[in-house]
Amino acid sequence: MNTLEILTPLIGFNSVSARSNLDLIAFIEGFLRERGFRLTRFDDPTSQKAGLFAEIGPAEGGILLSGHTDVVPVDGQDWTRDPFHMSRDNGRVYGRGTTDMKGYLACMLRAADQASKRELTEPLKLVFSYDEEIGCVGIQQMAAQLAPHLGDPRACFVGEPTEMKVAIGHKGKAAIKATCIGQNGHSALAPNFVNALHLATDFIAELRGIQAWLAADGARDTAYDISCSTVHVGTLSGGTALNIVPDKAELVFEYRHLAEDSPELIMDTINAAAQRIAGRYQFDFSGADILLERYNTYPGLSVAPEAAIVGLAQRLAGGSETTKVAFGTEAGVFAGLSLPTVVCGPGSMAGQGHKPDEYVTEAQLAACDQMMDRIIDDISR
Repeated sequence: MNTLEILTPLIGFNSVSARSNLDLIAFIEGFLRERGFRLTRFDDPTSQKAGLFAEIGPAEGGILLSGHTDVVPVDGQDWTRDPFHMSRDNGRVYGRGTTDMKGYLACMLRAADQASKRELTEPLKLVFSYDEEIGCVGIQQMAAQLAPHLGDPRACFVGEPTEMKVAIGHKGKAAIKATCIGQNGHSALAPNFVNALHLATDFIAELRGIQAWLAADGARDTAYDISCSTVHVGTLSGGTALNIVPDKAELVFEYRHLAEDSPELIMDTINAAAQRIAGRYQFDFSGADILLERYNTYPGLSVAPEAAIVGLAQRLAGGSETTKVAFGTEAGVFAGLSLPTVVCGPGSMAGQGHKPDEYVTEAQLAACDQMMDRIIDDISR
């Protein structure tokens, strides 16, 4: 089978993160079972989603390929074609997930088909995860059960879109909810009460100060578009009516950190800022507070340019260029399991990822197939 034949049904599965991916996983299981792969399935806590580990060939060494099965929503986007029906036009392949990252999944499955026909000297190992798009949640839920199955592969390739360049780094991330507690009261007497939105906006000012500190005194890596660690506030909400002083406000924010900046130091600095702001208001209302919940994190990736995995990846990808990507991936989780890991896959996240009329070029898929062919050659007689 060729990659486009495999990609066609993959795009047809509406595997937006808010939905179950079980039908897609069942399709992949059937494809791999027919080709003699050993399969292990990992259900999520709700049993509505699943990840998959597959391997073929001997037990020792080998190459691990990994990709996620979920895609971002299409709601509110101005698509000119059916997002869940693959279409082709002028060397482009359209559909939700063509770039991020079902195009790579199709290349993985084509490689699996090729491997099943070869005499392997090392195993080909495959991981398919879920809920990557909501913060690398699935692979972190899978990690403890998955780890004993992985063995000791020589390399792990996570196929996020890098235009087939070898990506050796990305920032880690933490997502945090801050709940600001104030007092209800009539707005005619507003100065007598602690307005929760005032706590929130003062805290936002502190977060902007932390961003300035990171930019001025934190680590720098000019391989990234934004060369420092960052703090970003995404949402702010609070209040019920104009004539009521709000007793609660909520903001959701994140920090993305370079490998050289301690995420715990950043979090400690944020905690100190929250306590400092709340303390000012506690003189007027002892119940004033800012409660922080760090509800999601994922690790960054930092691979030395001289590491053996980089040279191997450059040879297999057929290019010498390395890069670091602005977006997060599951690669940091695999690196945390002591696997030599890089990111390399077809398509451009900046150009096509998460956009309406998402596409990947046929040339990029062909380049990925060539890398997969080299991988199969590398683990075969």
